[in-house]
Amino acid sequence: MTFSTDIFKGKTALVTGGTQGIGGAIARKLASLGAQVIAAGLPPFATEEFKDTGITLASLNVTSDESVKQLLADIQQLDIVINCAGIIKRGAELEIDAFEQVIAVNLNGTMRVCAAARSLLKESKGCIVNTASMLSFFGGGLVPGYSASKGGIAQLTKSLAIAYAADGIRVNAVAPGWIATPLTQALQDDPQRAGPILQRTPLNRWGTPEDVGNVTAFLCTPAASFMTGTIVPVDGGYLIS
Repeated sequence: MTFSTDIFKGKTALVTGGTQGIGGAIARKLASLGAQVIAAGLPPFATEEFKDTGITLASLNVTSDESVKQLLADIQQLDIVINCAGIIKRGAELEIDAFEQVIAVNLNGTMRVCAAARSLLKESKGCIVNTASMLSFFGGGLVPGYSASKGGIAQLTKSLAIAYAADGIRVNAVAPGWIATPLTQALQDDPQRAGPILQRTPLNRWGTPEDVGNVTAFLCTPAASFMTGTIVPVDGGYLIS
């Protein structure tokens, strides 16, 4: 690729939601570029996906103060935090219980990890990359909780970029478009639903988790050292069409 393979040598990265999907791709990308990566999530883990990567898998519940503090207590150095833990409960989010669950994981969980990691990132002058969404910009009739959480992620990213700037911490976000993961497999397999998505996407394909991983890695490099508070779409042009 276009990165030096040791660009993150000597750096430690924490990827929440890093044991599967987009988070897993980000974790593998950072590891391939020399970082010591902790991929954290809820077990069970698909350990075969991380064989020979050098990635450490760790249990983490981002809705729990104790779980977050326990994980960070064992980390002596932290340079990069990627917040990718998230859930979606289509349809059910129209009821308050599911709505609150989604907000608790996606938005409150991101803030919990950022706040807990701040002191370590201040020492390293590190960076945070949060995971926004196309639904940071649009509404979603079946996913009001997910949409609200991702709109909140965009504003949280901007706010923490201001709040943490004096500590030398940069805070950005990626906003994935339609990415080919198990979560979207039903859409990919349904021509009537996939057709309009591809027709609106100028690059005329589904994105891959690796596409998101590449942009996330860039935001963590010195090349992005004057970027903070940005929400970067990784969507094949879907947002502008």
